[in-house]
Amino acid sequence: MEINKKVRSKKLGTKVDLTAMVSVSFLLIIFFMVTKELSKPQAMSLGLPDNRISCGSFGCGTGTETRTITILLDKDDKMIVYSGLLAYPLESPKEVVYGKDGIRKELFNKNKAVQEYSAKYGRTYRGPIVIIKPSKKCNYKNLVDILDEMAIANIQTYAIVNNYTPEERKLLAVK
Repeated sequence: MEINKKVRSKKLGTKVDLTAMVSVSFLLIIFFMVTKELSKPQAMSLGLPDNRISCGSFGCGTGTETRTITILLDKDDKMIVYSGLLAYPLESPKEVVYGKDGIRKELFNKNKAVQEYSAKYGRTYRGPIVIIKPSKKCNYKNLVDILDEMAIANIQTYAIVNNYTPEERKLLAVK
C-alpha cells in the first residue's frame, strides 16, 4: 500500500537584506548634516573706525585714513599705490612692482607704520586696511599675485573693489 504523498518543497524563511538601505540612510544623514552646516550664515570681521576722536595726519577724524592703503592694478603689470584718501594722500601715489622689493616692502612698511600709530595713540592694533582695485584691463595673474602678497605680508583686512573714481582713472592714465 502506497500512499500517494505529495512531495512538498521545503519553504525557506524570507530574509530581507537591509545593507543597501542602511548605506543610503547614512548617506542621507551625512548629506543633510553637511547642508545644514553650510547653510549657516558665516560671520566676517569688519574693520570699522573707532568712535573715539583721534587726530590723523590731516585733521581730526576716525583715524582710518592712516590705516588705509589703496592698490590700483592695470594692464602690463602696472600697479599704483597710495595711502589715505586720494584727495588728501598721506603718501603721494607711486608706481611699484611685484615682489619683495616692491609691493611686499610697501605692505610691511605700512603694517609697521600702523603699529607705531596705534601705540602712539593708545589703540589696540588692528592692522592696515588694503583696498585692491583691479581695472578691466588687469589680468587674472596680477590679482592672484596681489592676493598672495596679502597672505605673505599677513594683511588681515583687505577688499577687492571694482569701481574707480574719476581721479583714479586719471592717475592710471598719467602714470
